[in-house]
Amino acid sequence: MNLKKTNTSNTTISLYWKCQLIGWSIVSIYWAYTVYTRDNYSIFYTFLNYVLDISIGIFLTHMYRLFALKAKWSSLPMRQLLIRLVPTILLLAVLYVLINNLKWYAYWTLIAGENKNLLESIIYWDPILLTGLRLMSIWLLAYHLYHYYQKEVVTAKENAQLSIIAKQAQLDNLSAQLNPHFLFNSLNSIKSLVIENPNVARRAIDLLSDLLRSSLYEKDKDLIPIKEELSLVKDYIELEKMRFEERLQLKTNIDDDLINYKIPTLSIQLLIENAIKHGIDLKIGGGIIFLKIKKKDNNIHITVENPGVINQHKNVGLGLKNLKKRLEIQYKKNASFCLTAKDNDCVVAEIIIPMHIEDEKI
Repeated sequence: MNLKKTNTSNTTISLYWKCQLIGWSIVSIYWAYTVYTRDNYSIFYTFLNYVLDISIGIFLTHMYRLFALKAKWSSLPMRQLLIRLVPTILLLAVLYVLINNLKWYAYWTLIAGENKNLLESIIYWDPILLTGLRLMSIWLLAYHLYHYYQKEVVTAKENAQLSIIAKQAQLDNLSAQLNPHFLFNSLNSIKSLVIENPNVARRAIDLLSDLLRSSLYEKDKDLIPIKEELSLVKDYIELEKMRFEERLQLKTNIDDDLINYKIPTLSIQLLIENAIKHGIDLKIGGGIIFLKIKKKDNNIHITVENPGVINQHKNVGLGLKNLKKRLEIQYKKNASFCLTAKDNDCVVAEIIIPMHIEDEKI
């Protein structure tokens, strides 16, 4: 019962209106047959009554639909929705009775010429109330079950897409760490340390091993606590410092209350990696990377600032594109990523993640 339309023409009727017209047309046939055979309506007035019955059903249910969309009832948990539906069905059934009784009163007094009491006509509820309860219950349940099914389908598609993107991010990260340039620099650094400083060389091998292990075994996790992500970043920086030495420095400003919140796996590591690759590595004197994780307006703000410029003629890398897409799907478009340039030859990458999602925190 969605308002989705095909683009074949401007006059295409939506699925919602097709269901409304067909459903109420079928239901109203019974009442048309009843008034024609029992109440001796003429063919014209039988048809008029038939059209009015369809109109009443569509009017009441469409008014409910407009209200439910505005109140966002379809996004409520099932239990909360059912609590609201019970009194709503009763209200719609009562309105159905009143409108139908007024319709019949108008026919018998204005057209048939009989003397009918308005109050008696309005309070005649049997069996119309049961009919209203039955029809409104069926319609509301069918409407919300359809939307529940649609939501489940969309959620399944988003989860599948998120899983694919997350795994792609893991593969991209693994490829970056396994590429010849990375391994060549790391192994060269280790090689030079084997004789000069065997202890540091062993430490470098451990770091390289941990990084590769993380790329392999973290691939099944969509989210990871910030403290675990920071541990990975620390290892990555320590290994890269063996190559850059004093040219690479990392300064952090992290709110300790946030370290148990979960974020997309390897998201901070990706920002740090890009800061080194497109910033520090291109500067003769290197520079400082500033990592800040703070809470602001019920959001987690993760910012990485590094020396460098944004190449306007070069597209954003695949890793950052995947990160942006993962945030969009994981947080239902409530999270964001942006990359901006500052006037003082600095680039700032920022991730904003909402804190109010229940499964964020351990």
